[in-house]
Amino acid sequence: MKTGRRRLFIALPVLLVLAGASAFVAARRGRLAPQGDELPLAVVRRGDIDMRVYATGELHASHSMMLTAPAVGGDSLQITQLTGTGKTVKKGDLIIEFDPTEQRYKLEQSHSELLQAEQEITKAKADATVLAAQDKVALLKARYAVRRAQLDVQKNELVSKIDADKNLLALEQAKRELAELQQDIQSHTQSGQAATYLAQQKYNKAKLEMDQAQGNLDKMRVVAPMDGLVSIQKNVNSTGGFFFTGMTLPDYHAGDQAQPGSAIAEIVDPQGMDLLCHVPEQDRENIRAGEPAEVVFDALPGRVFTGSVATVSGMTSRQFFGAPAGGGFPVTLHIAHLDPRLRSGLTARVTFLAGIRRNVLYLPRIAIFSKDGKHVVYVKDGGSFDQRAVRIVSESESRTVVDGLRQGDSVALVDPTLPRRNESDGTVGDGGTP
Repeated sequence: MKTGRRRLFIALPVLLVLAGASAFVAARRGRLAPQGDELPLAVVRRGDIDMRVYATGELHASHSMMLTAPAVGGDSLQITQLTGTGKTVKKGDLIIEFDPTEQRYKLEQSHSELLQAEQEITKAKADATVLAAQDKVALLKARYAVRRAQLDVQKNELVSKIDADKNLLALEQAKRELAELQQDIQSHTQSGQAATYLAQQKYNKAKLEMDQAQGNLDKMRVVAPMDGLVSIQKNVNSTGGFFFTGMTLPDYHAGDQAQPGSAIAEIVDPQGMDLLCHVPEQDRENIRAGEPAEVVFDALPGRVFTGSVATVSGMTSRQFFGAPAGGGFPVTLHIAHLDPRLRSGLTARVTFLAGIRRNVLYLPRIAIFSKDGKHVVYVKDGGSFDQRAVRIVSESESRTVVDGLRQGDSVALVDPTLPRRNESDGTVGDGGTP
């Protein structure tokens, strides 16, 4: 009996300790351990928020036409005249002129060959005409000889046998000469036709080369295919074929050499230039088509352009250089009242004026944490923190509009569940766990 009571007295403290530990663990499941005043806090406020979104973009021409050095073969072409960048031009205005010396030489050479071919055609036709006249006379003579021999044969009854045989032989000889002459005439006709045909082919070839030379000479003057602004391209041949990433290339100028097919200038429709930028994923919902925007180009830092959102892509695109981390949504803007100095490829800083959200609950963006695929905040409750799930309504660059909190709630700006360093001794202490 005494042994049983002694065991009960020993077990009772152990049970009390286990019960207290269970209660402590259960309490910590919904509440974080007290953190004192170590963590920075923010207060949930109600008010109006300016939802501006900031991005960078690049100017693109939605309607433009490229002017290239003509593909005339041979060596490079020398630019003798070139309209400057930013100049306003009309359709048909001269933009580029190349040295036409070589093309003029080829034109004169082909013209000389054309004249020679014309003379050969004339000579071939004249020779054929003379030969045909000679053959016609010879044919008349041969036919006359056959007819005379036939008349002599008709006299064979009145002459001796020897003379009769001579007449028969003469008739056969005349007929044979006539047949041979007819074959020769046919050959003469075919030879004359062949000579004329060859001369005509030489003429056609010279005419084609002349037309091509004239066309190449006309290509030495490149005119504007439409009204617009001139944008001179970079001279990729200026380095002699040596090029590396980041190298700055000069624009084409009068006197430069250009390879056939090289892009020299671009005619841009000033009313058809759009600004393309990528908006971070968290700001996508704050931008809608038709909303205004302010644009400042790096090349014109003192002027603010107005624009409007034309399109907002529904799919994100990932870029490796110059884009926000993780990619973004492509947004296209129309720019009003473009400056003639603007050209395709210029970069700009864009401010989307997404409007103001009024009478909303908001807190700093850094107070939102992600846990198990949900957005949560840590609300201070006395000496502890409660983990609460919230719904993000919208976000600006520094603030977040949320549902699920009350005005005046204090939230942690640092995740209290993470280990923290004790400044007194330099050791790492345990953060609370939900």
